[in-house]
Amino acid sequence: MVMILGVFVAILNETLLNVALSKIMGDIGISPSKAQWLATGYLLVIGVLIPVTAFLIQRYTTRQLFLTAMGLFTLGTFVAATSPGFGALLTGRVLQASGTGLLFPLLTNVIFAIVPIEKRGSAMGTIGIVITFAPAIGPTLSGIIVEHYSWRVLFYGVLPIALFVTGFAFYRLQNVTETIKAKVDVYSLVLSTLGFGGIVYGFSSAGEGHAGWSSEEVLIPIVMGVLSLGIFAWRQLSISEPLLDLRTFRYSVFRMSALIMVIVMMAMFSAMMLLPIFLQNALHYSPLKAGLVMLPGGVVMGIMSPITGRLFDRFGARWLAIIGLGLVANTLWQFAFITLSTPYSTIMVLNTLLMLGISMLMMPVMTNALNELPPALYPHGTAIIGTLQQVAGAVGTAWLVTVMSNGSKRFMDNALSSSKDDATLQILAMISGMKTAFLLAFGMIILAWLVSFFLKRSVPPKVELEGQRVTIH
Repeated sequence: MVMILGVFVAILNETLLNVALSKIMGDIGISPSKAQWLATGYLLVIGVLIPVTAFLIQRYTTRQLFLTAMGLFTLGTFVAATSPGFGALLTGRVLQASGTGLLFPLLTNVIFAIVPIEKRGSAMGTIGIVITFAPAIGPTLSGIIVEHYSWRVLFYGVLPIALFVTGFAFYRLQNVTETIKAKVDVYSLVLSTLGFGGIVYGFSSAGEGHAGWSSEEVLIPIVMGVLSLGIFAWRQLSISEPLLDLRTFRYSVFRMSALIMVIVMMAMFSAMMLLPIFLQNALHYSPLKAGLVMLPGGVVMGIMSPITGRLFDRFGARWLAIIGLGLVANTLWQFAFITLSTPYSTIMVLNTLLMLGISMLMMPVMTNALNELPPALYPHGTAIIGTLQQVAGAVGTAWLVTVMSNGSKRFMDNALSSSKDDATLQILAMISGMKTAFLLAFGMIILAWLVSFFLKRSVPPKVELEGQRVTIH
């Protein structure tokens, strides 16, 4: 429970700052592109750090890693709260991200180490409350605080909870995972950092709108990242102690589950970013009102996560994924046809149904994927899925935001002779762009839905990992 509370605070913090960026810009006098680094930098550190967690979990004890992660997060929260300017605030966010990147893979690995397979769905469902409810209430909570208080309260409010978790873990947390004297391959570490960091940064720069696709700020990191990842993958399959063991992809259920999660993350991150933009820029809702749209969905996800966990233990992931993806696809289709006259309540209901669908499939599919692996590969499987989620979120957001922008531009080009005023045309152009983006997201989810019909209930094999040989008994 203490680990779950720590992960909750860390993940809540991930979305708290988005609504507050405009206030921060005015307070410390920075440009939008500079302020965006507070979000981009956070994602970048997590994207770089998660691939390394497989090595860290094998090398260090549960207590060492959790206390280090919470210590970094707490220090970063204090630095950010008291920051006199942009440099200190960015440093605080980087320290927070360093802790956050360690916490979730560590918690997942602990669950798989101590919970028997027939109860893992329920345990992962409990974690699902944290990783789904926290980011959903973040924008709402942030909107309320920023509207009435200083943005620094966002950090001062988190600080005592982080201190409590750190202190409680120091006295009560026990070691539950076994450690080995794993060696880190320095070349793999460098390639991983360049590869995942380059891709996350390049696509985030394009997705957040402060750099175009043809700019060096986007192209160079992406090209560098893809080349580095190609060499990284080759090296992982060539050395005896890989940083990230790609032999997890030899397991068919893991492969299919990873594909489904990548597609879902691309669509989900994009919807969570596009919807607030539409509500504020087209329908002219306040940040608080736009944030409140997301709140019922977060509550539903929190309620449903333990229920779907128990359903997974009983029935497996296949039908949960089929029904959940069907709900997500239907909701994205409905989002593609919202207009200026669509009621606020309708948008709220649609978003709630979207979150319901995601809650039915995210943790069951992830648990099903990891269940198929032998215990020695749990840290690697967790790290791979966490990394793919971060990369998919950055790529999906950049791709669909670009699709939205291009759709809006095409509408404006075709409507130059219209008699409507510029403000009305811009709103209609945004609606047109949103429609194109949501229809693309719908198509992606249909692909994942078709894949989900081939999901099987995973049975963990007894496996010996000896160098490059995998023997299944």
